[in-house]
Amino acid sequence: MQQAVTILQSLIVFEDPQDCTDNADTLAVYEAVFDALVRRGVDGRFYPALAESWVLSKDARCWTFKLRAGLTFHDGAPLDAAAMRFSIERMQRPDIGATLGAPAVWSQYLGGAVIEAPDVRTLTITTIEPTADLLDLLCAGYALPPYLADAPGFAAKPVGSGAYRVESIAPGEEIRMRANPNWWNGAPANECLIWRCVESSGERAAAVLAGTAQVATRLTPCDAAAIGPQSGTTRVDHIDPTAIIYLLNTKSGPFGDARVRRASNLVVDAQTLVDDVLAGAGQPLSGFISSAHVGYDPSAPANDVDLIEARRLLSDAGFGDGLHLDVDCPTRLPDEAEALTAALADQLAKVGISITVHLVEDRTAYAEQVRAKQIHDMCLFDSSPMSTFRVLNEKIDARTRGAWWQGYHNREIEALLDSSRVTIDPVEREALHRQSFAILRQDPSWLTLYNHVRTVALAGEHSDWAMRADGVLDVTLLPKFDLSD
Repeated sequence: MQQAVTILQSLIVFEDPQDCTDNADTLAVYEAVFDALVRRGVDGRFYPALAESWVLSKDARCWTFKLRAGLTFHDGAPLDAAAMRFSIERMQRPDIGATLGAPAVWSQYLGGAVIEAPDVRTLTITTIEPTADLLDLLCAGYALPPYLADAPGFAAKPVGSGAYRVESIAPGEEIRMRANPNWWNGAPANECLIWRCVESSGERAAAVLAGTAQVATRLTPCDAAAIGPQSGTTRVDHIDPTAIIYLLNTKSGPFGDARVRRASNLVVDAQTLVDDVLAGAGQPLSGFISSAHVGYDPSAPANDVDLIEARRLLSDAGFGDGLHLDVDCPTRLPDEAEALTAALADQLAKVGISITVHLVEDRTAYAEQVRAKQIHDMCLFDSSPMSTFRVLNEKIDARTRGAWWQGYHNREIEALLDSSRVTIDPVEREALHRQSFAILRQDPSWLTLYNHVRTVALAGEHSDWAMRADGVLDVTLLPKFDLSD
């Protein structure tokens, strides 16, 4: 094998590529090997990939995609509309895209949809309900060979159509890849890749500094302190768009009152939490989605603390003499969960809110408890979809009653979501999501805290390189590395 670019990650996993995952390390590997109809760009918007163009009908139900000519899988088999139809129909299955006991995500949107391939380059998807944000799901609809995708051992010897072909996999340890000479977008900058699992952020950073690796992802900024021009390397800080939040039980208890929900958000000094709990490696949230999401309002204050107003709202809600809350907290994911909850307790105490913490060590059981809507007054959790539409539909819309919904109901939000479903102009649809953002600041469904800040280290100086908005390393955009030493 020729000299290879070595990429260090905290996790190396290759399973079913159509699983619903928010793990950036896993997605980076998948997107090196597989293509979808569309692909996220650095700015988080969608760009042509296997589909060179698409049209959405006026009723926002029928999508027509025109595939590029001459597409093939890595083994030379044609990737035509029939193969793409198989891949999208596979996403409709109830066993595909399920996670942590929640219903299959993809089938929630594609269930009942009619997928057709009227000719070798045309694919149509007609959904039951208007879904103008369907690209948010189709970017994960990787093209899989119909004759291999469900065969035993496919994940051990995967075949895709992406920029790189898998040469070998040592499960959990290493994956070796070589550039696909027939990739639709031309040869990538680097011929060979080696992905290695190194759990320690500090060790990943040290390897780039030592020249034994060219890329290290998801470093803590502290561990990346020596990365930069002074060491002949490149440091790129970026936010992890996963929002760290507390889900609020609005079915029963004090958070059924919008005044208490708003008051709790006005108490929290997220910047202080970031400084004290994350050593500054975070970005306070100003609403229910991150700054990388469509519909985020950059003018909204991110640390909107007002203890006087919080006390007034609590008093108006009948809690002027104090309020006690029961709070569920995992012991990991996020890893700072216990320290964060302790720091939050100190802040809430400033307005007379006391808490009892209920720790749960089994993280899977914790997620299932949340999904079963058996939380106490609130629970530490996260919100990971990059899709604003999915967050609203799956977690906030009372009519959907999604896996992570906890009883919140706001008719204005639901009306805006309905409007966004049928609004085919992306600029107009973003404006609707921004209205939802504003409403949810005043009538929050969650207690919103922060996004983590992560660092990518690159060997050499590459001042114009940027991380993708979703926090996923796109190896097709990596610079050409000098491997001569």
